Amino acid sequence: MAVAARIDPKAYFEPQEWAPLARRSRWKGLALLAHAWVVIGLAMAMAVVSPWWLKPVTIPLAIMIIGGRQLGVSILMHDAAHAALHPDLAINDWVGNHLTTGGLIDYRNYHLQHHKYAQQAEDPDLVLSAPFPITRTSLRRKIARDLTGQTYWKQRWSGLVSRIVHRKPDEPLWPLVKAAIWGRRRFLAGMVVTVAVTAPFGLWWVWPVLWLVPQATWLPMISRLRNIAEHACVAKDEPDPLRHARTTSANWIERAVIAPYFVNYHCEHHMFMHVPCYNLPRAHRLLAAKGVLPGMLTAPGYLSMLRVATARPAAA
Repeated sequence: MAVAARIDPKAYFEPQEWAPLARRSRWKGLALLAHAWVVIGLAMAMAVVSPWWLKPVTIPLAIMIIGGRQLGVSILMHDAAHAALHPDLAINDWVGNHLTTGGLIDYRNYHLQHHKYAQQAEDPDLVLSAPFPITRTSLRRKIARDLTGQTYWKQRWSGLVSRIVHRKPDEPLWPLVKAAIWGRRRFLAGMVVTVAVTAPFGLWWVWPVLWLVPQATWLPMISRLRNIAEHACVAKDEPDPLRHARTTSANWIERAVIAPYFVNYHCEHHMFMHVPCYNLPRAHRLLAAKGVLPGMLTAPGYLSMLRVATARPAAA
């Protein structure tokens, strides 16, 4: 197997520069996670308390904000997978398992393979970037499937339904249902608790509209855009470790609804995968000052990257 080339931080940083970058704060990662959940709560509150005539504006806005922070929670779980959310590994893993999207250990085992074989044939995420560039029509179809919930259904539920519907005639149903419930216990518990708390106040719609809809529509779309920006049009078997992933400049709106918690600094993340996300902007500035940036894979913005990713001409 071809292991992706690695970078020695000493090649770019003096010890006094590297030490602050590699240091894991006892509070910064936890503060970012608290920020994500507070923003979700405030966005929900905005949609709930707004008058009925303003809800056609506040509910779609809340869906975008909440979906962006749902991605943010996943990003912070990703930091926990790299043991970068907290310096105490026990706290890091507990928070990553219980206060984010969960499934930390399985995700860590999968994701570290992506780093080990980045853009090589054995990279488990290579299938996501391999089709690019695609046509604009193809991207529009993908985004339409994301925003209408089709992608979410396919990824989260269609396999289960198919497994139940097409089970063998003598295969009992309950073990399949039991396994499905257990595997989705966090999702189901969140639904039951939220509806139970909000329904007595006439707010039963909060969970389906302000949690499930963002999760099923906006989140899949921005996750797709994030992945395109990070790895689309990166050469397979790329030997240069400065070009295994792409860093994309993000303005404040993009950081709010598409690229939270410094996820756009993806080249730096692949170069130094144990650096906490909140230190990646500093790493970027130091690399720029040292003249390293021109050799790295970068994009001036998400729109410009989408133009590159959709450069394939439509069939005649």
